[in-house]
Amino acid sequence: MSNLTGFVKRLRDIMRNDAGINGDAQRIEQIAWMLFLKVYDAKEQEWEFSDDNYQSIIPEECRWQNWAQDDKSGTALTGDKLLNFVNNTLFPTLKNLQVDASTPINKAIVQTIFADANNYMKDGILLRQVINVIDELDFNDYEESHAFGDIYESILKELQSAGSAGEFYTPRAVTDFMAQVIKPQIGETMADFACGTGGFIVSWLKELQKLVRTTEDEEAYSNSIYGIEKKQFPYMLCITNLLLHGLDVPRVFHSNTLLHDVLDYTEEDKVDVILMNPPYGGSEKADVKNHFPTDLASSETADLFMSVIMYRLKKNGRAAVILPDGFLFGTDNAKINIKRKLLREFNLHTVIRLPGSVFSPYTSITTNILFFDNTHPTEKTWFYRLDMPEGYKHFSKTKPMKLEHFQPVLDWWENRQEIAEDGFDKAKKFSVQQLTEELGYNLDQCGFPHEEEEILEPMELIRRYEEQRASLNAEIDQVLEEITSLLGGAIE
Repeated sequence: MSNLTGFVKRLRDIMRNDAGINGDAQRIEQIAWMLFLKVYDAKEQEWEFSDDNYQSIIPEECRWQNWAQDDKSGTALTGDKLLNFVNNTLFPTLKNLQVDASTPINKAIVQTIFADANNYMKDGILLRQVINVIDELDFNDYEESHAFGDIYESILKELQSAGSAGEFYTPRAVTDFMAQVIKPQIGETMADFACGTGGFIVSWLKELQKLVRTTEDEEAYSNSIYGIEKKQFPYMLCITNLLLHGLDVPRVFHSNTLLHDVLDYTEEDKVDVILMNPPYGGSEKADVKNHFPTDLASSETADLFMSVIMYRLKKNGRAAVILPDGFLFGTDNAKINIKRKLLREFNLHTVIRLPGSVFSPYTSITTNILFFDNTHPTEKTWFYRLDMPEGYKHFSKTKPMKLEHFQPVLDWWENRQEIAEDGFDKAKKFSVQQLTEELGYNLDQCGFPHEEEEILEPMELIRRYEEQRASLNAEIDQVLEEITSLLGGAIE
C-alpha cells in the first residue's frame, strides 16, 4: 500500500455513505474488528511458518484469508452475500468459539474480542470496499507494518473526539514520559489494571526494547506486561495494538479489576511496576465497595484503583499514576484513609501537577502524576508544577501535548530545587509531617495560581461542581465533628 497516510481518510469516505454507521465511535469500532482479523491473520501465518503443528482456533471458512481477500477473479463475497456471511456466519462463529482455562492466550483472545463486537455496516458493497482497503496492508512487510503502528496511533487519537470513547486514550506524550521516568529493567513485570487501548503498555515496551540484547532478554520483554480492561471495545483496540507491536501473546484480560477482594491478593499477584491512568469522575455500584476494607471503600473509581495499586505493588516496586485534583484536596474519610496508607506504607516522592488541557477535548479536569515506590514510608514529597509551554494557551486536538513539553520536568528531576515564580510556588519540598499534621493530608500544593477561564461542556461542569461540593461538604462535616468533640458532644 503506497499511501499509508490516506488510510483512515479512505475508510472514512467510504463509510460516510453507509446508513448503518452513526458517528466516529461506530466508525472506529467497525474498522477495529476488521483490522484485528487482518492483523491476526498475518500473525497466524507467522505461527504456521514456525510451527508445523499450529492449528488455528478460527474455522477455515472464517479465517480472513479465506473470505476477505479479493483475488480479483470475480468470486470474492460482496453485496448481500457478504453481509449475510458476516452477520450470520462470521460473527456467530467467532462469538461462540469454545474457550476454557487451557486455551492459549493468543487463541482465546479471538472469542473474547468478538463476544460484544458489532457489524454496523448495512451496505455489502461498501463493506467490500472497506475490506479491500484494509486488505491492502501488508503486515508481513516489516517497514509497512512498523509504519502502520503510527497510523493505528492516529486511529486511537480519534477516540478523543468520539464522545465518551475518549476515556480510553491517554496522550502518548504522557505515557512516554511516565515510562521514561520509571526506567524499565529487563526481568520486571509492569501492570495497568485499566489499560484502555494499551498506551502505557506500548510506552513501557518501547523503553524496555532499548535494553534487549539476548534471546533471554527478548523472552523477558515479551512476558513483561500484564493488563486488564473492563470494556470490550478498548480491549479489542489494545490487543490489536500489542499484536502490531510484536507481542504474540498479549497478557491482557477482559475483566473488571474492582470485582476482586483486595485482601485476597497474594505475592504472586504483585508486580514490579504499575503505570496507570485510572478512570475517574465516575462512581461504582455499591457492591463494588464490598471488595475493599471499610476504611478504604470510596464510591469514586480512581480512589478504589489507588487501593488496588497499593495492594498489588511488590516490595521495592515503583508506580506512576495519573489522578485528578479531587484526590489531592479531597477530605472525605475514604480519601484521607487512602492518602494516609500511601504516606505511611509507601514513599510518595514526587507529584507532578499537569496543565488543565492535557486531556482536551475529552476532559478539562486538572490531573497530576503521582510517583511512589514500595521502599519505605514517605519522609518528604516534592511537588512540581508543569506550566503550559511558551506559545500555547491550551492543548487541543490540533495542538496536542508533545513529549518535548516535559523537558522542564526532566531537567528539574535530576537536579531538584525549590522554585517560586511571581510569589507562587512552582516546585517545593514538603516533609510528611507538614503534609499530614499541618495540612491535614491536603496534597494540593504548587497548584496553578491563575485559573484560566474555561468553557466546559454542561455535564463536565456538573461533574466538576459535584466533586467540589462533595469535598467541601466532607470538610465542613469534619470541622463540625471537631468542634462538637471540643464541646464535649453538647450539640445535638
